[in-house]
Amino acid sequence: MRLAALTLCLSLVLPSVALAQDAPAEDVPPGFPFKEGDVLSFDDINKLKDYLPPVFWEHREYFFYEGMAIEMGPSYRDYGLSDAFIAATQKHAGQVKIGRDGALANYIAGQPFLNESIDCKGDPQAGLKIIWNFAKRWDGDGSHTNWSYTYWDRGEQLPLYYEGAAKTVYLANRVEPKYYVDGNQGSIFRNDKRQYAFGVEVMAPFDARGIILLQYRYKAADGPLDEAKNDDTWVYVPDLRRTRRISTAQRTDSVQGTDFTFDDLASFSGIPPQYGWECLGEADIIVPMNTTSLAYPYTDDYNFGPYGFSFANDRWELRKAWIIRFDPKNDDHPYHHKDLYIDQQTYEPLYSFAYDRKKELWKIIWHNHRYSEDWNGNDPKAKNGIWYKGWESVEKPKDIRLISDIIVNVQTGTGNRIEYWDAHGTPFSSKGKIRRYIDIGRLNKGR
Repeated sequence: MRLAALTLCLSLVLPSVALAQDAPAEDVPPGFPFKEGDVLSFDDINKLKDYLPPVFWEHREYFFYEGMAIEMGPSYRDYGLSDAFIAATQKHAGQVKIGRDGALANYIAGQPFLNESIDCKGDPQAGLKIIWNFAKRWDGDGSHTNWSYTYWDRGEQLPLYYEGAAKTVYLANRVEPKYYVDGNQGSIFRNDKRQYAFGVEVMAPFDARGIILLQYRYKAADGPLDEAKNDDTWVYVPDLRRTRRISTAQRTDSVQGTDFTFDDLASFSGIPPQYGWECLGEADIIVPMNTTSLAYPYTDDYNFGPYGFSFANDRWELRKAWIIRFDPKNDDHPYHHKDLYIDQQTYEPLYSFAYDRKKELWKIIWHNHRYSEDWNGNDPKAKNGIWYKGWESVEKPKDIRLISDIIVNVQTGTGNRIEYWDAHGTPFSSKGKIRRYIDIGRLNKGR
């Protein structure tokens, strides 16, 4: 799982207007019925059918409702990525290969595979290339965010909820030139075996306050299965007053009785070689891509619909998406397969659909986003409105951030919503602060 002027927010509550009948622009599909600025009400949803994943449309009762107002944004907008990320992609283009077991070989930094090298119809490795581009997409230093995690049952918010903070630090494959001197190959700490560190701290409710999690993903995770090293994860539990290790198998278990697993975050946060990958095709998809709303905690009047699972009161855009499928290589995995819709330009997750071992639809996951270059200077709670500061070699982040993950369990009618705010990828100001944050010893905090 993703703050403009008041006038942007007002567009969400204005009455629906008739859709324009003008001819669509030349760069959109023939017959595309919308133009930028149109506002769609509940009466207009049939016009969306051809531009939504079929499974999403079949379960539209969770997402569309009386009173909704979808504002149509631009079609196929070019969300420019960081200049440093583009430079790294160009520098290393052509050297990356798919290795044994679907491993990523010869990767240094940037996007592993250029889009023009991906042939969804004729290349059996296309699905692997897409998921590796997804796994290595531009994400700044990682993610520094506050979050809220709520649980819903047929529109009722249940008492089960969590709030806290999270931070990811990329320790390898950096795009900044300063990490490529004196023989170093893009790591913050020379000879470090870790790829990134991910930390979570729970701040609410009171009985969960102080739970702290730290996870390492290793460089070897990108390699063949017989050489790979699984993630290490530790959690500090205040009631036990000790830190305990979490087994790798628990990544696919539900999180604290909710409908999410660790690997469901951002639709997929697992290790690619542990799955088989297939490219199913491409699609023109309408999706919430760059929110117009302040949302939580800036305002509490964002309308998530009667089930609590909708972004139908926000701006949506037409995007080109890859459709890929994973099949777990582990027979104990709870999913038979999952289909993911991934944006072709930014490689951000758009939609995903998980199926149980009986091949029946189990979960729908979708997301909302926020683009740094539209919002920097407009965040009402940030100094000078800048919520995502640049840094050495990355003057402008040019980063599209997840601001919400929503998961719906269609078999039970329950689901979860994770909302993120202050979500940015600006790095720590010193290596010393990085060392302290990724140190397992900090979990006890002297308790």
